[in-house]
Amino acid sequence: MPEPTKKEETEVLAPAPAPPREEPNKEKQAGTSPAKDEEEASPPGALPPEWSVGESPSGEDQDKQTANNQLSTLFVEKPQGGTVKVGGNITFIAKVKAEDLLRKPTIKWFKGKWMDLASKAGKHLQLKETFERHSRVYTFEMQIIQAKENYAGNYRCEVTYKDKFDSCSFDLEVHESTGTTPNIDIRSAFKRSGEGQEDAGELDFSGLLKRREVKQQEEEPEIDVWELLKNAKPSEYEKIAFQYGITDLRGMLKRLKRMRRVEKKSAAFAKILDPAYQVDKGGRVRFAVELADPKLEVKWYKNGQEIRPSTKYIFEHKGCERIMFINNCVLTDDSEYYVTAGDEKCSTELFVREPPVIVTKQLEDTKAYCGDRVELECEVSEDDAHVKWFKNGEEIIPSPRSRHYIKVEGKKHILVIEEATKADTAEYSVMTTGGQSSAKLTIDLKPLKILTPLTDQTVNLGKEICLKCEISENLSGKWTKNGLPIQETDRLKIVHRGRIHKVVIANALVEDEGDYVFAPDAYSVTLPAKVHVIDPPKIILDGLDADNTVTVIAGNKLRLEIPISGEPPPKAIWSRADKAIMEGGSRIRTENYPDSTTLVIDVAEKDDSGVYHINLKNEAGEAHAAITIKVVDVPDPPVAPNVTHVGDEWCIMNWDPPLYDGGSPILGYFIERKKKQSSRWMRLNFDLCKETTFEPKNMIEGVAYEVRIFAVNAIGLSKPSMPSKPFVPLAIISSSSVSFISEAVTTDTTVTMKWRPPDQIGAAGLDGYVLEYCFEGSTSAKQSGENGEAAYDLPADNWIVANTELIEKTKFTITGLPTDARIFVRVKAVNAAGASEPKYYSQPILVKEIVEAPKIRIPRHLKQTYIRRVGEAINLVIPFQGKPRPEVTWKKDGAPIDKNQINIRNSETDTIIFIRKAERSHSGKYDLQVKVEKYMETASIDIQVVDRPGPPQVVKIDDVWGENVALSWTPPKDDGNTAITGYTIQKADKKSMEWFTVIEHYHRTSATITELVVGNEYYFRVFAENMCGLSEDATMTKESAVIAKDGKIYKNPVYEDFNFTEAPMFTQPLVNTYAIAGYNATLNCSVRGNPKPKITWMKNKVVIVDDPRYRMFSNQGVCTLEIRKPSPYDGGTYSCKAVNDLGAMEIECKLEVKVVAQ
Repeated sequence: MPEPTKKEETEVLAPAPAPPREEPNKEKQAGTSPAKDEEEASPPGALPPEWSVGESPSGEDQDKQTANNQLSTLFVEKPQGGTVKVGGNITFIAKVKAEDLLRKPTIKWFKGKWMDLASKAGKHLQLKETFERHSRVYTFEMQIIQAKENYAGNYRCEVTYKDKFDSCSFDLEVHESTGTTPNIDIRSAFKRSGEGQEDAGELDFSGLLKRREVKQQEEEPEIDVWELLKNAKPSEYEKIAFQYGITDLRGMLKRLKRMRRVEKKSAAFAKILDPAYQVDKGGRVRFAVELADPKLEVKWYKNGQEIRPSTKYIFEHKGCERIMFINNCVLTDDSEYYVTAGDEKCSTELFVREPPVIVTKQLEDTKAYCGDRVELECEVSEDDAHVKWFKNGEEIIPSPRSRHYIKVEGKKHILVIEEATKADTAEYSVMTTGGQSSAKLTIDLKPLKILTPLTDQTVNLGKEICLKCEISENLSGKWTKNGLPIQETDRLKIVHRGRIHKVVIANALVEDEGDYVFAPDAYSVTLPAKVHVIDPPKIILDGLDADNTVTVIAGNKLRLEIPISGEPPPKAIWSRADKAIMEGGSRIRTENYPDSTTLVIDVAEKDDSGVYHINLKNEAGEAHAAITIKVVDVPDPPVAPNVTHVGDEWCIMNWDPPLYDGGSPILGYFIERKKKQSSRWMRLNFDLCKETTFEPKNMIEGVAYEVRIFAVNAIGLSKPSMPSKPFVPLAIISSSSVSFISEAVTTDTTVTMKWRPPDQIGAAGLDGYVLEYCFEGSTSAKQSGENGEAAYDLPADNWIVANTELIEKTKFTITGLPTDARIFVRVKAVNAAGASEPKYYSQPILVKEIVEAPKIRIPRHLKQTYIRRVGEAINLVIPFQGKPRPEVTWKKDGAPIDKNQINIRNSETDTIIFIRKAERSHSGKYDLQVKVEKYMETASIDIQVVDRPGPPQVVKIDDVWGENVALSWTPPKDDGNTAITGYTIQKADKKSMEWFTVIEHYHRTSATITELVVGNEYYFRVFAENMCGLSEDATMTKESAVIAKDGKIYKNPVYEDFNFTEAPMFTQPLVNTYAIAGYNATLNCSVRGNPKPKITWMKNKVVIVDDPRYRMFSNQGVCTLEIRKPSPYDGGTYSCKAVNDLGAMEIECKLEVKVVAQ
């Protein structure tokens, strides 16, 4: 509402708890702006955050919501108004039933009429929603965090779903914290009380009185920041905000903008209503507006309803002024009023104040005893005045079930407390609108005497327990057992008759034992008693057989638990053969509990069978019982079975019964088999085999099998027997698939035979062959009509076995035969099943040598000169033919070969010449001669071993002109046993003596070097080159070539030579390396030294020399060792040693070669 006049501000402006609670059907708007600007009106005298100022819905909107509420009600729980202190938190909850809803309803939270709080969610406002699937209820929460004083006001919650609508308004009151003095307006002083009740609209002046008290303590007037902002320039806004601690400057500027729009002049009203009016109850109030046009029709409204003239409402017209008087104002006239002229309206607020009520008779301090009826009485100046009662500062609100109620008799007000307790001791006060009074009430206890105390009792199980006591007062009390409250049941009854208190328990149980205590209410006295329940011991054997026998399988754990009863819990003793079984035993032991005793045998054995005795004893008696334990077991495994016969897919096996049947007859056997290489056993019979013989079938030919046996009795399955010896179902190989190939190769004493392997070997495989022969004349040959091959009718004793052991190859030479003899030959294929039928050679064979002229077959690559480098291996194979075995002779350059340098190996079909490391002396023409009796064949091979050439003989500087130098040289004496292919020329500046290549692969013996630097002095050197590479050394010019400058001659200064010599030093060490087998690996380091050090590589302290698996490089001080396709054998410790005249240095590293699994 607009700011009050200066006079009004002086009367009521003081610190107050919170803005007033507002009725949900009232509009809180003022001013004369059009309807579209009404909602922008706001009090300029306050400093709330932007979202804190809201207004209640208008009367028309409220009527619309009321109509919608009648059509549909969606809320099952509506948010309720609440109170919170400044800086505190508060949560409002609304719940919507979703049984008839297909989707989630839409909910909106408003402050006042128009402000949607969804856009204000943040640090101080949080909106949450949850859905409970079981109850199908949506829960919506609005939580206000760290509430501020200006958050107070009217709020509204709206929920919509399709054509359904529901709305609920609620209020928030924010009380100021101790020491705070916030700004207030006239509404804060006249806070309405009892909203929604019969006395709605009644004003509570207590807030105003408190504010006046606080106002007396103020020394400095508060500065109105709104007035500062309204009168300040926009450029000074930030300065003012910083000076007065304003954090929401943007929100305040928006409020200021709306206020300035309110100040616009109205076209219909020349003078509008004041923002608010105040009148005492029974008084008269005058509303007046001045019209700009007297012809406009004026209508007055109260809460949206038009006001008609009456004795209460009087209208007057004085020119352009329109006046309405309200006579004899009552509390119901406290409302919002507005007047319309044409399309515009202006509104105001009327506050009706009752005259203050004064306390004429003060409260008096009172003392009473517990249980008494207490009355606190006071008198006020008015009949039926509104009075509030407080207990220790908190308002007393009587309820139907409360012991407190308020009685009013005219001006007399009485607070009645029925059956007073010590909790009623407090300071009570009464407050009216014009005063207050307080008094102290003290409630004491009456002295209590114990006439009959409780006594300890010992009761047999099942008997009645009766605990009885008597006290001097007729008071209620509490019974506890072991510190816990006692609840009445069908068996337990609590009796209170006057001063006598009893607990009666029918059919006493063990659970009833304990410490019972009776405590009279309101007294610290207790009456204790102990109840002890006893019961003779009993052994419960209902879970055993009729003869109390327990059967257990050997090897299993027996845990025999016998229920027992008795109170106190009896002591149990187990015994066997008059020997007690102790609780702490190892394998056989007992375990005792209050309701059971247990015999434990960890691993049952046959000897554990027998009779076991149980003895129970407590103070109420003894009990005895005997139990028989029988230990049974599975049978022992049978002996390993024997396989007596084997076929291509079957076998016959038998076995003996087990020696021990486990105490139960053998019911049958299970048979299993597996492949020898497998670990998976397969059951062959699912019905027990009653016999000790079995025939497994459907086995795979050639696969080794094993079988085993299980014995079965009533207890279970025995362990398996040991597997049988491996056996293989086999079939003999067919002889028709074996055949001889080519003709027999004969000598004077031998015959060599070749044959084809069988086409079908079978699953059992092939172990080898047996070759047999016999001499002609010892058998008669006859022709076979089926395949045309010869068959021989000869006793087995006449056939001679040529090979003493089986042969796997399909070729064999029969030796030791007489010359010119004729023999018959046959072959047999042998596998695990035996030998096949013999296969015969088609005709008898004559034992006699056949002469074949020799013939040399020179490979194509040896028909031209064979070139190899020095150090490489030479391995040449030259095949030849000839029978009988030819004689082979080698010569080099017409002379016999030195076998110490060149290795020669000869066979029946070829000759091999092998040189491990070729040298240049091995070059030459090699002649081969092959001779068979009188026949002879020769051939020649040219071998050339080459090496790198020597350096050129002499290098001379022929001429120097300008930037050019003419060089010439003579070819080297040693060309490396091959033609010189070119030369490489290098230059070096005399100052640095670093060599740089100028020309490569140059074919002539003279060259001109150009583009030399003027003023420098150069030396030159030349390398010779052939197919093996550059010469190891180069020939350098003895003289230098000076590239002189034209004109002025510069005389070089003389400097002393600097000593650049240095002992070897590694600038980059070797590092440990991992390599992959089959992939080249390198080890690198860098060394410095002068003179240039000599590098030596070592593996495991052994020098690496001329090993083709290693390559060593050195370039500009960087040393590299390359290991070609290493294997795990190449792993180890590698070291590099550098040596010159000044010293030596060595570093090492480790190389590990890993093999990657394929």
